[in-house]
Amino acid sequence: MAGPVDCRINPTGVNVLATSKPIEWFRRNLISHVPWPHAGAMRRVYPGFLQLSAFMSMNPERHKKQFQDMFTHLVEGDIEKAGTIGTFYDEYLAVNDLPAEFYLETVERVFQTYDLPRGVLTVGDRTVNPAAIRRTALLTVEGERDDICAVGQTVAAQDLCSNIRPYLKTHHLQAGVGHYGVFSGSKWNAQIYPRVRETIHAAAELH
Repeated sequence: MAGPVDCRINPTGVNVLATSKPIEWFRRNLISHVPWPHAGAMRRVYPGFLQLSAFMSMNPERHKKQFQDMFTHLVEGDIEKAGTIGTFYDEYLAVNDLPAEFYLETVERVFQTYDLPRGVLTVGDRTVNPAAIRRTALLTVEGERDDICAVGQTVAAQDLCSNIRPYLKTHHLQAGVGHYGVFSGSKWNAQIYPRVRETIHAAAELH
């Protein structure tokens, strides 16, 4: 779901940024240490506040309008609409620090060298081979307006998993949603989640 399987397809601003700098730049400029006296003090992390800054800077006008709308709804007494926006941002703004090792490996191997679609991704001393997957169903989901993981980057998994039977493969392109809308919100509840549920149930019956 909205996962960057092959970032060579329809590169987004995120992809362009990732390839515009060497991995050392990310290590030097985006990695910090957890300060004392917090748990995990001195651990190297990609701080949550930097992640949040990056998220917000991608669509500043959209976020500005959302907050304006929320306060307009409050003034007009439409508590339900204001609450919907507030609930969204309670979750959207809740970010954790990421371990530096995980973040840097992701930037390098997913966004810079494209190890999985090139067939060179390794775990330990073993090469990951999606073609070895045979007996499971595969559902890929993309958002029409996703500006983080563009249309085409996730459905690439369908080709990589070449030995899954065609009738077990499904792709869903959700109209009108961006990256976050693939996982949360009204269209997730009404249109995407039912597809996920149906795929799981159908696969269970087949097996």
